[in-house]
Amino acid sequence: MQTDPRTSTRLAPREALVYAMMTVAAADRQIAKAELSRIDAMVRDLPAFQGLDAAWLAHAAEACGRILARPDGIGKVVQLIAEALAGDERETAYALAAEVAASDLAIGADERNFLGLLADGLQLDDLVRAALHRSAQARYKRF
Repeated sequence: MQTDPRTSTRLAPREALVYAMMTVAAADRQIAKAELSRIDAMVRDLPAFQGLDAAWLAHAAEACGRILARPDGIGKVVQLIAEALAGDERETAYALAAEVAASDLAIGADERNFLGLLADGLQLDDLVRAALHRSAQARYKRF
């Protein structure tokens, strides 16, 4: 299911996951190549996105971008994500967003702020949030 933000305010769970990833990547107003590569790889490889292609991802990313361009865009995106997801899906959204944030080896203040808004909007337990965030950082640590 794909939605058009001009005619519908309901996202499919897979779209909500992409919105979480794209928004954290755009939080610092510049999307790093590493972040885009990680999003593309996750959409290609994760079971949640099975059967979707690059065109679907591009459409979802553009729709998210249109919402983010509005004055209340970040709040609206968090609301749409929260409305589309339940239970463990909420943890998945946060985990994927944290992974995208960590993928360029630097989680900036804007990304941390969005992850905080996302965790609050998804009503994630603080310990779950911390574990998911730390796990993403550990995977992208340089040695």
